[in-house]
Amino acid sequence: MQTVQDAAALRATIRGWRGQGLTVGFVPTMGNLHAGHHSLIKLARARADRVVASVFVNPTQFGPNEDFERYPRTLVQDQVGLAEQECDLLFAPDVTTLYPFGAENSVSIHVPQLTETLEGAHRPGHFDGVATVVCKLFNLVQPDLAVFGQKDFQQLKVIERMVRDLSLPVKIMAAPTLRADDGLALSSRNQYLSADDRALAPQIYTTLQQMRDLIAKGHAWPVVEQAAASKLARAGFEPDYAAIRRSDDLAEPVDGENEGLVALIAARLGSTRLIDNLPFD
Repeated sequence: MQTVQDAAALRATIRGWRGQGLTVGFVPTMGNLHAGHHSLIKLARARADRVVASVFVNPTQFGPNEDFERYPRTLVQDQVGLAEQECDLLFAPDVTTLYPFGAENSVSIHVPQLTETLEGAHRPGHFDGVATVVCKLFNLVQPDLAVFGQKDFQQLKVIERMVRDLSLPVKIMAAPTLRADDGLALSSRNQYLSADDRALAPQIYTTLQQMRDLIAKGHAWPVVEQAAASKLARAGFEPDYAAIRRSDDLAEPVDGENEGLVALIAARLGSTRLIDNLPFD
């Protein structure tokens, strides 16, 4: 696997592939990779001739009180894992490559509606940073397809909307959430959990399953949301939300609507904020 840091080297390699008529798959990440990320590489590998991954901790998607400085940087470990997954090229740019005028002076992309609820309400500006950096990376890599995990469900929807609205020539593929045996969604932030908190954390997934089952039985979604938030609080979580939304646009469902929905939870456990979701089949 080749690793490059500058745009010229990235484009030169991809231009060579294009000259051979090869398709390019792309997996953007912030590094500190685990099996969930590796599953995205595997999916891209199955759908494209060549696979590019990026590792970049994006400063514009972190709020002033969030963990940008604490976010783990494990590039050497990430390189080993990506090579094992047969990734062809790792793009590991520095900040000046993606923000040549500084992050604070960058052009910013705002996706309306989808970014104003749930995570967007609790993390103002977060999705502007996500949309901006993903658009920059798409312009640099110019992939045929890009793979994103369903664990960050709202992020996935924001990127799908941005791609469609800006007519970007890239196919977005969603990869299912990878979970530990006890149901906890794999996340880089899980490593911050204490042993006691790690034992409690799978209750998020259990609660999502209960929310899905209650909706299927005809319970009103506001009642289901309140019951889920109360259950998590009693267990020791500090929930930001436990929500039922339409899966296509994250709007609130109408009374009696029980198909095409998704349950989403964000909750703090100790010093760690966890998110998860469960689409309804």
